[in-house]
Amino acid sequence: MAADVARVIALGASNLTRGFRTVVTAARAAWGSEVQVLAALGHGRSYGAPSRVIGRTLPGILESGLWRKLDSLPALPTRALVADVGNDILYGISAGRILAWVEEALQRLQRVTQDIILTDLPLAGIRRLSQARFLVFRSIMFPFCRLPFGRVLEIAERVNAGLVELAAASGARLFRLNPAWYGLDPIHFRPSVLCSAWEEILDARSTVHRPCSLRERLMLCLMPPERRWILGVEQLTPQSGVALPSGGRVWLY
Repeated sequence: MAADVARVIALGASNLTRGFRTVVTAARAAWGSEVQVLAALGHGRSYGAPSRVIGRTLPGILESGLWRKLDSLPALPTRALVADVGNDILYGISAGRILAWVEEALQRLQRVTQDIILTDLPLAGIRRLSQARFLVFRSIMFPFCRLPFGRVLEIAERVNAGLVELAAASGARLFRLNPAWYGLDPIHFRPSVLCSAWEEILDARSTVHRPCSLRERLMLCLMPPERRWILGVEQLTPQSGVALPSGGRVWLY
C-alpha cells in the first residue's frame, strides 16, 4: 500500500457526497496537508448514464471531465476509490452493463495508479428489507423505478459477484462494506459512522484529527461540479482546482 499518497481520486454517488468532507480531511491527516483530491460524485450519480435528482442532472462519471484533467496533471503517488456502484441497478441498467462501466473506470484509473480500492454493495441490508420497506425506499429514492424487489436483489447479487471478479482481475483491493454502518436506510452510512467508515475504506486512519473549519465546510458543500443541468439549463464551471484554507486542492466533476 502506498504510504506517500499525494493525490486521491474518488468516484461515487450519495455516500461519497455525504462523506466528502471526511474524505478530504482524512486524506490530509494521513498523507499531508497538500494532498490533491479529484472527485466525480453526486446524489444518484450513475457511472455511465446521465442521472437526474430533484431537477439537477449530472453526466455519467465516465463522461465527466475528471479523466481529461487526470491526463493533464503530472504523475503523483495516487490512491483511487471506486464506490457507490448500486444506483444504476435502480435505474434499470443490466448487471452486465454496470460491470462494464466499472471495468472501464478501473482501466482508466490503472493508467495513473495501481493503488485502487473498490467497494462492494451493502447486500446484507438490502436482503433484510421487507417488501413494504422496499416499496417505501424505492418511492422516495428512485420514484421512477418500477422494478420489483426480487428483481433488484437478483441484479444486486450478480453485480456484487462481478465486482469481486473485477477486483481480482484488475488487482484492485475489494473493500467489504460493514453491515453495522447501516440503519433503517439500507444503502447510506449512518451519520455517526461517516468519519470512521471513510477513514477505514481509504485506509487513511490517523491519530491526527483536524476537522474542517466552517469556511472550509461551506466551500466543499457549495462547490459546483464542472458540468450540470439545473431544470434543463446547462451550467459549466471550469475546474482549476480550489485551494482549501487548511491545505490541499480539490477538483469536482
